[in-house]
Amino acid sequence: MADSASVATEAAKESHTHHHKKDSFAALALGAIGVVFGDIGTSPLYAMKEALHHSRSGGASELAVLGVVSLVIWALVLIVTIKYVVFLMRADNKGEGGTLALMALAQRHLPKRSTWVFFLGVIGAALFYGDGIITPAISVLSAVEGLKDAPGIGRGIEPYLVPIAAGVLVALFMVQARGTHRVAAFFGPIMAGWFLVLGGLGVFHIADDWSILRALNPYYGVRFLLNDGLVGFVILGSVFLAVTGAEALYADMGHFGRAPIRAAWLAFALPCLALNYLGQGSNVLAHPDARFNPFWEMVPELAYWPVLVFATAATVIASQAVITGAFSMTQQAVQLGLLPRIDIRRTSETQAGQIFVPQVNTYLMIGVLILLFTFQNSSALAAAYGIAVTGAMFVDTLLFFVIIRHMWKRPFWQALLGASAFGVLDVVFIGSNLLKIPDGAWLPLVMGGVLVIIMWTWTRGAQILSDKTRRDSVPLIELSEILKARSPHRAPGTAIFLTSDPDIAPVALMHNLKHNKVLHEKNIILTVVTAETPRVKESDRIRIEEVNEDFKKVFISYGFMESPNLPKALGLCRKLGLKFDIMATSFFLGRRSIVPSAHSGMPLWQDKVFIFLMKNAANPTDFYKIPPGRVVELGTQVTV
Repeated sequence: MADSASVATEAAKESHTHHHKKDSFAALALGAIGVVFGDIGTSPLYAMKEALHHSRSGGASELAVLGVVSLVIWALVLIVTIKYVVFLMRADNKGEGGTLALMALAQRHLPKRSTWVFFLGVIGAALFYGDGIITPAISVLSAVEGLKDAPGIGRGIEPYLVPIAAGVLVALFMVQARGTHRVAAFFGPIMAGWFLVLGGLGVFHIADDWSILRALNPYYGVRFLLNDGLVGFVILGSVFLAVTGAEALYADMGHFGRAPIRAAWLAFALPCLALNYLGQGSNVLAHPDARFNPFWEMVPELAYWPVLVFATAATVIASQAVITGAFSMTQQAVQLGLLPRIDIRRTSETQAGQIFVPQVNTYLMIGVLILLFTFQNSSALAAAYGIAVTGAMFVDTLLFFVIIRHMWKRPFWQALLGASAFGVLDVVFIGSNLLKIPDGAWLPLVMGGVLVIIMWTWTRGAQILSDKTRRDSVPLIELSEILKARSPHRAPGTAIFLTSDPDIAPVALMHNLKHNKVLHEKNIILTVVTAETPRVKESDRIRIEEVNEDFKKVFISYGFMESPNLPKALGLCRKLGLKFDIMATSFFLGRRSIVPSAHSGMPLWQDKVFIFLMKNAANPTDFYKIPPGRVVELGTQVTV
């Protein structure tokens, strides 16, 4: 999925993040197989079937079979291997990949912050959510559909396929709150076994018709496209199903390392996938009726049930990767200011990346169930699948242009040539997927569009609010001079005032002086800063600036993949000479009541959306892990 910052099982990810040096290369590669390749590893269940179905001959002709297999294999080579494994994995943000990490990296190397680069990151993140909701539905349903041909069951099972898939998915969403670290250790071996099953089935059937090896020649793919004309262009949308999940290789680079992911892909996952698609094609050439369900027609009756169980386990793992990827993406988006604060819970005391986001989990579950009961089968879902992934990949390509030009300092023509080579591929696949819009591809686009509006509204509203607050406030230096001349009553202890702008007097401080007419002995103006790197070293976490004897500014920096914990961070202040008792300290927070105005910087409807987001944002006390008994909230009304 598109970021995907994110698109992976955090349990496995984080354990490897913190033990890169301890873990063996083989262990990291196995972990990558379990986390990174789930989505792309379940594509053989439906990709060939959809592509053959849309061919002019319905997959019955030799050219259709050779052409589809050739296109699938070369899509895996060009998009996954060359674009992501060879080139994009070289563009890492302190070891991390993914759309938001790439956006932050691009912003850091541009001479000044770019609105269009920021907007590209927003679009990429939104498309990830729009497409990510389809992955669990199509993956699990395509595995459960194997029951139709299972020995001893028969077609009478068909009315129950959707409820069975729904049951599997509801169970998966329900266990998220407990964390997945207990079962994550099994993901690598299960997915490795699944890939061996894929490769084994392929080897078993290639001998059905050795002429399928001609599909390794791209000539047959090109000839098939030209022969089928517009229909061939439509088929590219189905062929693209074979490479959905390619961005996961890039998004999870920081969790396993570039070399283990590359090795796992080139030496294991890619050969197994290629063998399976060749085997499916060979079986269809030898038995044309197999084209209606080429994967399940490969499976011998004796092995049918074990393969069905394996397939279901693999699709559940692929779905788990998308769900936890959505949690990770949400955390990054909140830290980067694209979304309001949201309740993010830790499910493991030892693994930092083990998080659970209740709201996202609920929305994903509702969305997946609506998709299941609306589309009813994997073929219908396939029509909605792919458009958002192609869009997200195109966003990666555009950001890659900035990286080549400004980070790697290449001439403009080289950056344009490099990005264009991948951009042409992306645009062709986008065009073919756009033809699916009437059949359901509108859905992820609408969802992505809604999320773009939400992110744009939040960032724009927050900027307007910040500008208005700055205009209506007193500079901190000016206030400190006034207080020197007319010193108010002093209260014992330390007061910490949270603010996003440390240069102006926080609203809570002004209200405390105005209504309580007191100033604490020590006053800390605290600002939480989000770095454009995934994580910040503990040694770089705290920065202290002294304003005068009354006020000190404290800056606490977090990476966009970290969760803030202010009491823990403030404990580091002792090493820098700033000592205070956290239990004798009061945290002052300004609570703003927003009133919409038709004359502000946004339309009235957008004001109302922003106010709704503000009201539903997580309480800063919970979000920053501040002891509730030490918090004082002082309110003010602001018009936007």
